[in-house]
Amino acid sequence: MALKKLILSSFLLAMTTYHVAAQEMSFEEYNPKATLVVPENPIERARFPFIDVHSHQRDMSASGLTKLVEDMDKLNEAVMVNLSGGSGTGLKEKIESIKNNYPNRFVVFANVDFDGVGKSGWTENAVAQLEADIKVGAKGLKVYKSLGLRNTDSDGKRLAIDDPRLDPIWAKCGELGVPVLIHAADPKSFWDSMDADNERWLELKTHSRRKRSDTDPAPWQQIIDEQHRMFRKHPKTKFINAHMGWYANNLGKLSQLLDEIPNMSVGIAAVIAELGRQPKNAKAFFVTYQDRILFGKDSWQPSEFPTYFRVLETDDEYFPYYKKYHAFWAMYGLDLPDDVLKKVYYKNALNLIPGLDRSLFPND
Repeated sequence: MALKKLILSSFLLAMTTYHVAAQEMSFEEYNPKATLVVPENPIERARFPFIDVHSHQRDMSASGLTKLVEDMDKLNEAVMVNLSGGSGTGLKEKIESIKNNYPNRFVVFANVDFDGVGKSGWTENAVAQLEADIKVGAKGLKVYKSLGLRNTDSDGKRLAIDDPRLDPIWAKCGELGVPVLIHAADPKSFWDSMDADNERWLELKTHSRRKRSDTDPAPWQQIIDEQHRMFRKHPKTKFINAHMGWYANNLGKLSQLLDEIPNMSVGIAAVIAELGRQPKNAKAFFVTYQDRILFGKDSWQPSEFPTYFRVLETDDEYFPYYKKYHAFWAMYGLDLPDDVLKKVYYKNALNLIPGLDRSLFPND
């Protein structure tokens, strides 16, 4: 009898511990499966061949390119734009490998190291190197978020995006007819208080190094405004504002900026979660600005592309995003018309990036 009481007591204690643990589950752990049953139309391959204007690849060797093409073909990706081209010898080697292996499937953008602006001859040397990089085959300039966040001038001061010492670089891109794809700052929530009102709380909790303040290194709005002033100052240069300029969650404001800055287009890389939670509003935006939106993904994870396709192509309801810490909400499809899809997938990129092989795309 004593043994039975001991076993029963142990069982009850275990069950109590289990229920308490379940009730005390953290938000990070809580990730329920939806019980909602709705029509599903998952898409593994884009309806039309597309150009990914926002990718980062280090390995441009023959074997690396072959592996990429295998994955690209499954997705219906016609052209990949590698924004991590670098400059000088390294960039030239990437371009040579592309020419020798898959000359019509890849292009690279050059990069500029902005640290040290203000040193004697810095601007002239940077412009000369950029011009040389374009001459050997780079199709544009990619500017990392380090400009505005981490780059410093020769006096150790934060380098503003609209620093006049950089004007010759933007002007040279306009003169050469190549676009500038620029990533400025990060989502505004990274600068906001990390409290119960912050939509990015989970991301900041799990990626604490992303949290910033108005003094680290400057207020979010200041950095964003620097970028827009620079765009306005160089109307002959074509700018692709990466991540929709972090205004995908405020398409009214982004519409205003597009109206005010006609030389600015936007890429949708890494912000599909914002678009997928406002399908009616986002669809209207895409229709209105269909000539100025470009497809991009950013991180190279082929398994994540289908979520982009599904948001853009279907009218599906309430389907999951692939990273809970980015979006704990569900996605909805925009069901874009084919003529708009074609522009987003490839036509707009063909108009902005010189030298792409148009034979890879439908002739209509």
